[in-house]
This record gives sequence, structure tokens and C-alpha cells, in this order.
Amino acid sequence: MTFVGFAVRRVGEMAATLFAASFVVFGAMYLAPGSPASFLLSGRSASPEAVAAVNSQYHLDDPFAVRYFAWLGNVLRGDFGRSITYRTDVSRLLADRLPTTLLLIAMALTVVVLAGLFLGRLAAVRGGPTDSAVLVATTFAVGTPSFVAAVLLQGLFAVRLGWFPSGGSGDGFADMVLHLTLPAVALALYLIGMLARVTRSAMLDALDSEHVTVARSRGVPERQVIRRHVFRNALGTVLTTGGLVVSTLLVCTILVETAFSVGGIGQLLELSTTTKDFPTVQAIALIIVALFMAVNLVVDLLLPLVDPRLTLGSRGSAA
Repeated sequence: MTFVGFAVRRVGEMAATLFAASFVVFGAMYLAPGSPASFLLSGRSASPEAVAAVNSQYHLDDPFAVRYFAWLGNVLRGDFGRSITYRTDVSRLLADRLPTTLLLIAMALTVVVLAGLFLGRLAAVRGGPTDSAVLVATTFAVGTPSFVAAVLLQGLFAVRLGWFPSGGSGDGFADMVLHLTLPAVALALYLIGMLARVTRSAMLDALDSEHVTVARSRGVPERQVIRRHVFRNALGTVLTTGGLVVSTLLVCTILVETAFSVGGIGQLLELSTTTKDFPTVQAIALIIVALFMAVNLVVDLLLPLVDPRLTLGSRGSAA
């Protein structure tokens, strides 16, 4: 199969999966106890007239399939409906909050990649006490949940030392970066440990390979051996883990944004779930699913380019 054919097939699979996911996201609202109208009325007196008005406004009397395809058609046009809690278009809410979440994820991902690759490479190449120290540090990182890291960082660097703001997202790019530094570190800590361990393991496997021994026997400088033969051959495994890293960031950002009162879609999802704001919850859930699948698509397309030993569609490293 050619690369173009593989890419077209994966995009088609992604579209089909996203279609199925949209059905689940929309239908989950109707699996909750009680009728949708009772939630939309928010505990107010549910007189027959009030219920009829809500059913008419949200087309709840229409057949499920009609409601679903009408909602899906609106979503494809960028219309996610109107928020019940905020009384405004969901698209406007997302446009206001999504940039904050994306910046937070980008900052956390940068920290994860730089620190994770550095520590993993350092442990594999140096070995000995350095390797042991990295293993201890990464064990601590992996064992610290994001919300615990958020509380610890907030208490030390924001409340006690006063180096960073304790919450909020800031105004302007520089102020936003300052406000999101602690949330990004809290979000990244667990994943730094995971990526460092995966990088270390992959590089140790590469160091034991035959072609590395041959390169050394030919007098190739050790730095070139590490860069060209060891680290490059470990990239396939590292890249696969990178897809998991981004996916985990998408999920954990909900906890971190809530802890730091960051005005992103993670905190919005938590608040909307609490208030049963169905249109907002559906929109955010669908966006998270779409981002998750997009990340996996990018990883699948990059793997054969990074490691020619892999066949198209394979996520395992070559033997």
C-alpha cells in the first residue's frame, strides 16, 4: 500500500469513527435518569405547559433520529446549539475558552517532550548512579496524580513563595504564559516520568542491537552512534508514546484547569456537567474525541517516515 493510499484510508476510518462517536455523545444525554426536559427545567415547577414549551424549543418531541441528524448537521456548520447555563451560543463559549486550553496543552507538551526525552536519554547513555537517580525521580513523577501535583505546586510556588499567580488565565499572551506555568507543570509531571522511562527503555534496546556494535567497531564517534543509530531507532517507540501523552493531556486538563480556575474548556466541561448543560457537554466531548483521533492519525502517518522499518499502519517497533 502506498503512503497516500494509507493516509486516505486512515482519514476515512477517522471520519467513520467520529461519526459513531457523535452518535454516542448525542445519545448519552438520553441515558441519564429522568427526561431531558426535567434537566432543562433545572428543578423548576414542571407543569405540563412548561414541559411542552421545553419539548417544543429543543424539539424533544421529534423522533431520536431526526433530532440526531439535525444536531449533526448544525455541528458540521459550526453550530453547537445554545448553552442552557450561560444563555449564549456554545460556539462563542468555545471560541473564548479553547485558545486557553490549547496554550496550556502546548506548554505542558513542550515541558514533557524536553524533560522526558532529556531524562530518558541521559539515563540510557550515562547509566550507573545517573540512571538510578532518573529512575527514582521518574517513579515519583509517575506516582503523583495531576491534581495532587496541582495542589502542591499551588501551595508552594503561588501561596508560599508568591512566584506565580494562584489561579486564572491572565490577560495578553505574556500574562497567560505566566498564569499557565504552574498548571502546565502540574499537567506535565506524570507524563514526564512516563516518557522518560519509555525513552530510556527504547534506547537501551537500541544500544544492544547489532548495528550499534558494528558502528562502534568501525570507529564511529560515540556521539554520532547515539544520535544516528540509537536515538533515531528509538524514535518509533517514543512517537507512539507521544500520541498517548497528548491524549492524556486532553483528559487531565479538566482536573488541572479546575484546580487552578483556568478559564478553559476543561473547567467549562466540569461546570457544564455539574449544571447538566447538555449542549455544552456534547460540544466539548465531541471536540475532545476529535482531537484524540487527530493525534492518533498524525502518529500513524509519521511512524513510517520516522522509522522505515515499520510497515504502514504498524505501531510496533521492528525487531
